[in-house]
Amino acid sequence: MTPLRPNGQPCTRAESCVIACADTWRGAGEIMASPFGTIPSLGARLAKSTFAPDLVLTDGEAALMVGAPPITTGPADVVREAAMPYRSVFDVVWSGRRHIMMMASQIDRSGNQNISAIGDHRHPDVQLIGVRGAPGNSVNHPTSYWVPDHSVRSFVEHVDVVSGVGYARAAAAGAGATRFHDVRRVVSNLGVFDFDTPDRSMRVRSYHPGVSVDEIVRATSFTLSIPDDVQETRAPTAAELQLLRTVLDPGSLRDRDVKR
Repeated sequence: MTPLRPNGQPCTRAESCVIACADTWRGAGEIMASPFGTIPSLGARLAKSTFAPDLVLTDGEAALMVGAPPITTGPADVVREAAMPYRSVFDVVWSGRRHIMMMASQIDRSGNQNISAIGDHRHPDVQLIGVRGAPGNSVNHPTSYWVPDHSVRSFVEHVDVVSGVGYARAAAAGAGATRFHDVRRVVSNLGVFDFDTPDRSMRVRSYHPGVSVDEIVRATSFTLSIPDDVQETRAPTAAELQLLRTVLDPGSLRDRDVKR
């Protein structure tokens, strides 16, 4: 059932996804949150504005932002409190005091992520953005992923190219790769997933309103761990929903990532 808020307007799927992303930073303390994409960015700003006030957000260029401005705020209107040039980001990365939420074109049951290419990487069928900083991010600090189109093409048995490092590969690489390795969450347009299982394989943490566990299973190419007590993704509070709709994203850019 789609939850209704006090104003009578139903919570949309996109808003459930924002809430799920926000909750990945719950209890994080004073760390740098680095969200990629509209839904994760709104999640980080909602978290900072409510239950995670110590989160540090950057302007995506070279400075730390004051507060959590609307997602439509232009660079000229962002209030900055300190410099954060690109070279300084690496000091934060290597310290482990960062939690990034990247996107994933493919992700597998062990948490390996692909944003590089589809097919043989030497002669790919589709060339994507490249490995970028995914390997270093995933072994140095908590990493989560946002997948806006959950399907058998994105949740795959084995990724074509390993960009972000999953649990089995990190374990095989040894202590240098596992010390800070933490694939915290995967949020998709269907549900929320983690790796809190004995073999560190993907588990269904929650399903979004209007989605069934069976639907998630059909859209996944591998076998998921499904707890007996799996529950629906929590609904936003009235205050969270008002903040999201009227302050952080009054233009409803969130609905471009996840259709109503």
